[in-house]
Amino acid sequence: MCIFESKIYHFKNLNYELFIAKRLTTVKHHKSSISSPIIKIAIIAISLGIIIMMIAIATGVGLQEKIREKISGFNGHVQITNFDNNNSEITLVPISTDQEFYPNFTTVKGVNRIQTYATKAGIIRTEKNWEGIVVKGVDEKYDWSFFEEYLVEGSVPQYTSKRSLEVLLSQHITDRIQLKVGDEFNTLFLKENTTKPPSIRVFKLVGIYNSGFKEFDENIMIADIKQVQKLNKWNLNQVGGFELFLDDFNQIETIGNQIYSEIPPDLNAQTIVHKFPGIFEWIQLFDTNILIIIIIMILVAGINMITALLVLILERTQMIGILKALGSDNWSIRKIFLFNALHIIFRGLFWGNLIGISIVLIQYYFGIITLNPETYYVKVAPVSISITAIVLLNLGTIILCLLMLIIPSWIITKISPVKAIKFD
Repeated sequence: MCIFESKIYHFKNLNYELFIAKRLTTVKHHKSSISSPIIKIAIIAISLGIIIMMIAIATGVGLQEKIREKISGFNGHVQITNFDNNNSEITLVPISTDQEFYPNFTTVKGVNRIQTYATKAGIIRTEKNWEGIVVKGVDEKYDWSFFEEYLVEGSVPQYTSKRSLEVLLSQHITDRIQLKVGDEFNTLFLKENTTKPPSIRVFKLVGIYNSGFKEFDENIMIADIKQVQKLNKWNLNQVGGFELFLDDFNQIETIGNQIYSEIPPDLNAQTIVHKFPGIFEWIQLFDTNILIIIIIMILVAGINMITALLVLILERTQMIGILKALGSDNWSIRKIFLFNALHIIFRGLFWGNLIGISIVLIQYYFGIITLNPETYYVKVAPVSISITAIVLLNLGTIILCLLMLIIPSWIITKISPVKAIKFD
């Protein structure tokens, strides 16, 4: 008697739903049954859904990050300028570097570094061509990592305490006026008094870059800030403005407002989001597109899983009747088919992750997919995806698919044991 009671206790504590679900997924008869092609279609649907969602997230986020990186490379995340310049690209009214926030902005957390700059309009003149440009002057403390990434020829300028003639031009400009590394060329600068002849400077081209961002590449020439200071008759402690780089771009609005409140009232702080609203509004649309793709793919995968579950239930009607006759409740039987569906989902996720991650890595290292830089500001489709994003994507797919399957599994409660056992 004690042995019999022990066996009953063991059976009650045994997760027999999971045991039966495993047998259903491994039995050979199941693999050749009517539900087999339906299950394969469900697995393919989940795999394709994960692949498409992963590619959408990787390319969408990657493009957003790359465009933000390029804009900040030319402008910083936040610019501090004089209000009298009226947000002009050409700095007319200088700012003294004798500021409490320079060279370290300690009053606001999240500011990584700060660097000075000054801009002035000019015209490059060669024997056969001329080109209007904006000279951006930088000092010896300037961080060249951005331009080093997009350098196609030569090297970045090396600035010291002495005034330098070395400059950096884009490939777009050098192709138009037919300049190469090592060439010297004249640049004309108009004076405030138009009756006087323009100032002429002879610069030496030491490097050519190509960021793929045409709006900047067709205008910007990087030069020594001391050249701009001399042309404007400024002192060495006078600059056109300050560029601030932040630790976290997602905090740009909050930190931008804090910076504005900490600087003198005659200065203005403007984030690149406000300076280039059209571009940032455009890349924000990527989030909407990604969300729509995720919703569609999960719905497709969920509908296929619902179809597969219903076919499995129909195919196992006799088994359901026998289990009910033996005393199993409806929820236990529903769990068997939900475990079975979970097995199908995991198989789809495995192949989807394997293929999706492989595609993302291939694009990351080899850049097979290219884009039109005039439209997307990049030549190669950038990708960026984190482990956190992959985990959340998989968990979200599992949870939403299972939630969608709970309702159709309710059909099990309507199956009569007597009729089910006779079902053929």
